[in-house]
Amino acid sequence: MTGRTSRRGPRGAGMTDSAGTASRVADALREQIVSGELKPGTRLSEERMRKLHGVSRSTLREAYQRLIRERLLVHELSRGVFVRQLSREDVADLYRIRRIVECAAVRSIRVLTPAGLRRLAVSVADGRTAAEESRWDDVAAASIRFHEALVALAGSERLDVMMSGILAEFRLAYAHMRDTQVFHAAYLDRNKEIAEALSSGDVEGAAALLEAYLTDSEAALCEGHFVK
Repeated sequence: MTGRTSRRGPRGAGMTDSAGTASRVADALREQIVSGELKPGTRLSEERMRKLHGVSRSTLREAYQRLIRERLLVHELSRGVFVRQLSREDVADLYRIRRIVECAAVRSIRVLTPAGLRRLAVSVADGRTAAEESRWDDVAAASIRFHEALVALAGSERLDVMMSGILAEFRLAYAHMRDTQVFHAAYLDRNKEIAEALSSGDVEGAAALLEAYLTDSEAALCEGHFVK
């Protein structure tokens, strides 16, 4: 009939709401992976996750699919959805990508903004405080935020999104460390050195420090701390 207003809203509105909710759930799960709350190999019970996030089965599965595409989750037939476990080859490839992307991002910096440098300094301070309190999962999370802040100085939103995904996947590698304290403690001062080089305007020096940092970090993780 003419003149009737549909209570269902514009066509596709429900679909958009579902997509937005799935994105929210995916963001929450991703954050739990980055923080170390969800460890590699953890099974994500569909029933528990639906209740926890208050979403439908289809919305939860959409969120899962997003994280499967990001290589953070895997679906195993007849077993369910699990937080992904990385191999040595995965870790080596992630380091290769990080050296290409992060070092180029730092070298491309044209303007060092006060806000960007503050974000970098805060991540360094958070890592050192967490180490003093032996909160090593928080040290790992602060390290991820440090590298996100580094790339953010390049001023590209697309690069930020790409790097966030790479670093979230890389966070899964920390589960394979025999001694997280020994590994992370070695790089707290190096984070500070990179931040100080940038604060003084030495972009090329910071990039060189970062490249050496990533090379040494890969050797330490893959040769000294990787369980598999």
